[in-house]
Amino acid sequence: MDAKQNLFGLTLEQLKIVVRSLDLPAFTATQLADWLYKKHAGVIDEMTNLSKNARRKLEEKYYVGLTLPSNVQTSVDGTKKYLYPTQTKKFIESAYIPDDDRATLCVSTQIGCKMGCLFCMTGKQGFQGNLTAGEIINQIHSLPEFENLTNIVYMGMGEPLDNIQAVLDSIEIMTAPWGYGWSPKRITVSTIGIIPAMISFLEKSDAHLAVSLHSPFDEERRQIMPIQNVYPLTEVIRELKKWDLGRQRRISFEYIMFKGVNDSPRHARELVRLLNGIKCRINLIRFHSIPDTVLEGTDVAGMVEFQNMLKAKGMTVTIRASRGEDIFAACGLLSTKELLKRQQDTDY
Repeated sequence: MDAKQNLFGLTLEQLKIVVRSLDLPAFTATQLADWLYKKHAGVIDEMTNLSKNARRKLEEKYYVGLTLPSNVQTSVDGTKKYLYPTQTKKFIESAYIPDDDRATLCVSTQIGCKMGCLFCMTGKQGFQGNLTAGEIINQIHSLPEFENLTNIVYMGMGEPLDNIQAVLDSIEIMTAPWGYGWSPKRITVSTIGIIPAMISFLEKSDAHLAVSLHSPFDEERRQIMPIQNVYPLTEVIRELKKWDLGRQRRISFEYIMFKGVNDSPRHARELVRLLNGIKCRINLIRFHSIPDTVLEGTDVAGMVEFQNMLKAKGMTVTIRASRGEDIFAACGLLSTKELLKRQQDTDY
């Protein structure tokens, strides 16, 4: 007998297909969406405005499919790292970051990552699978602080645009009137620059875009980000300049600062030249050290100096505050620790 399938994470159109397959009234799809995304039903039997016959048919083949976090670590600064088990018995993590009147959740889109960036702990896990739209949304829906959330960033484990359809489906659920009804301006999706998927994202979503840049020089970027061999930064920038980004969305460039690698005046000048003509923000990010890497982070004074060089040329530049340094702040550290622990447990 086939295993039951999740309802949670299906779009309205996908719910309509489910309803038709069970020979239920068409309006049942809207009722299901309401129970899943607005009324937070945990089981099908709670959906009391569905007939008993409809609930029985649904329960034969489907279940809601919510998953609670299995672990949480809390930082002294209020940041929380949540660990979630996946359907494939792996682990992902999301980070809840409260900050005055803002509360941001950083969500994962993949188990591990295939991109192999030198500075990323998630990449050291290797690629273990894509998350479904339901597993992405579950990180938001099942968060104990859900009601406090003001913003979501797709910047956790994985490359979001390497899992483009699930990401687009999850954004649709978050922003549609039948879903959570969020403004897309509360959502930011990060990418290292997978051009075909980036174009699809720009065409189909109004959410903000953040591009992981980290060096303005092709050869230097190639040494820390292998994606440069497939989609060079110059081509990514050329594509972005074709879009009228300023009216409907914000674009930002993420720039992790590495001591002696990308923090010189030469890098600042090339950044200004490269991004000329794009209305954007540059986010300078402190490097959270990870095991087995030669990279070191630029100190605070160096980051401020670099920021001032860019500001002097008219760029909008922020230094992102470091959060959660005492709870495995870098993406992938907590899940890697749990994965290794489980592997060790099975060895005995």
